[in-house]
Amino acid sequence: MNPGSVPRRRVLQAVAGGVLVAPLGVVPWRARAASSPLARVRPGEPGWPSDEAWQRLGQQVEGALIKVQTPLDACMATPTSAACAQLFKAVKNPYFTGDDVALTQTLGWVDAWTSKPSVYAMAARTTRDVVAAVDFARQNRLRLVVKGGGHSYQGTSNCADSLLVWTRRMNGVQMHDSFVPAGCDAVPRRAVSMGAGALWAHAYDAVTTQAGGYVQGGGCTTVGVAGLVQSGGFGSFSKRYGTAAGSLLEAEIVTADGAVRLANACTNPELFWGLKGGGGGSLGVVTRVTLRVHDLPGEFGAVNMSVKALSPQAYRRLIGLMVEHYAKNLMNPHWGEQIRVRPDNVLRVSMVFQALNRGQAQMAWQPFVDAVASAPADFWFESAPFIASLSAREFWSATTFKKLAGVLATDDRPGAPKTNVFWPGDQGQAGQFLHGYDSAWLPASLLRDDRRDALCDALFAASRHTGIGLHTNKGLAGAPAEAIAAARDTATNPLMLDAFALAIMGAEEQPAYPGVAGHEPDVARGRLRAQAIARAVAELRRVAPNGGAYVSESNYFEPDFQRQYWGTNYPRLQAVKARYDPDGLFFVHNGVGSEGWSTDGFNRTA
Repeated sequence: MNPGSVPRRRVLQAVAGGVLVAPLGVVPWRARAASSPLARVRPGEPGWPSDEAWQRLGQQVEGALIKVQTPLDACMATPTSAACAQLFKAVKNPYFTGDDVALTQTLGWVDAWTSKPSVYAMAARTTRDVVAAVDFARQNRLRLVVKGGGHSYQGTSNCADSLLVWTRRMNGVQMHDSFVPAGCDAVPRRAVSMGAGALWAHAYDAVTTQAGGYVQGGGCTTVGVAGLVQSGGFGSFSKRYGTAAGSLLEAEIVTADGAVRLANACTNPELFWGLKGGGGGSLGVVTRVTLRVHDLPGEFGAVNMSVKALSPQAYRRLIGLMVEHYAKNLMNPHWGEQIRVRPDNVLRVSMVFQALNRGQAQMAWQPFVDAVASAPADFWFESAPFIASLSAREFWSATTFKKLAGVLATDDRPGAPKTNVFWPGDQGQAGQFLHGYDSAWLPASLLRDDRRDALCDALFAASRHTGIGLHTNKGLAGAPAEAIAAARDTATNPLMLDAFALAIMGAEEQPAYPGVAGHEPDVARGRLRAQAIARAVAELRRVAPNGGAYVSESNYFEPDFQRQYWGTNYPRLQAVKARYDPDGLFFVHNGVGSEGWSTDGFNRTA
């Protein structure tokens, strides 16, 4: 049984109402007053819990309550110390950052937010620990924050003056040969249940390396399982398997009334739908997810190359060659990941493939390689095409060869588990301070012969301002009908169903934190780069005016987040929020229902 879960016999006994546990002393939600307080309390204000109240909570959860102190405080006091230098080196290890209750993977965003620790954290080991934290926050009008992997670019997994529910220790992984969601009369499926704090590296080790299956998760291995599912959940092979949200079979969640509920297609179905892409931390605290396990293909592989154009005019032609090649040869379930269009007239390919061998992958790329080679006066391979494949079962395994070759990086702390692996390219996210970020889905209709030139013109114009990553796995055009149907039945913006890629533009510095001399963010440069991103986005929106944005990879300052993140799904999400959290206990920036609160989530405005 997964740590923190409720025994299945109790699930079956309570499934008719979908409520697993109604904690002692908790008044049923509908019996409480409908009106809610206008403000949450901060330390030192009337109503903030006494030390004795915090001590009683700590005793109730048998030591799971932590008084939080960030290691960054010591750096502010002694910025030139050896300990501070070591800390700024350590935050580049995403496992170090994820294992510290006070830290987040991104340390802030210029003019938006800075990572700040909570006053107390519930280092939850069981679902009952989560219930205790939710009840305490509701009863004492506290700002409540939820953190698993801590990967939020929007800063939603941290807030000063708050109580944090930290699910990192709820990280069990359990395989099922034949899973049926509680209360459903369905065909048993192979599945995997994971605690909310599990990371995708550990999920892939259990499901793929050990069990020979595939679970749709994130491309970044240090992202938390529950957060990714709730945000929609694109991964490297989403063009074949769809989204993580589309693979969700069941979730266990603690709602605002302190009740533990199961959510699946048959029990609390609207809550279940809302959890599939409605954004993490808005509807409750997810403690466990169960996802479908797919058959594993024979091989996974990768393609890497870099092409330099010798003039702006040649670069525009190179973009055209690539877009045409993608439309004709790559927009299918085999291919995913990124094509980067850079301001220095370099086009970078970092793609993956599934269910092809190396020879088949080479054949797929040969037309493009030949086109580049035939025009030496215009282009040259800055990095020659590299195409490789391996057994899919070994894709995430931490072999000595892969580590020596730099294909995989590992947690360098003494005694770290060998499964603590990550892709070296993802290390840039650890400890970053963002300057700007935005995204837009690009519809597959732009690849038609009559629209392709306009798309290529827009990509070239955007590249004059900043780099653009075309994440081809984050648009489902070209995916199998089954994957599209499953993704359609989620809260994610439906625009992604018809998109060939998600265009992402971002800028950051490494690593930085305000108030630490020698490590201060470059605010002036950050603002300039944010303006460049805005200009690039404007170029793309000329050809994709209704492109939306992906909730996890979007602009912190997005004024129309409801439409951009969820499109036509937002009214339905509002109804789910009103039913399960009518008083707004759960708040995240630009989350469902957040328009009724101040930007910090402490004061009700509507």
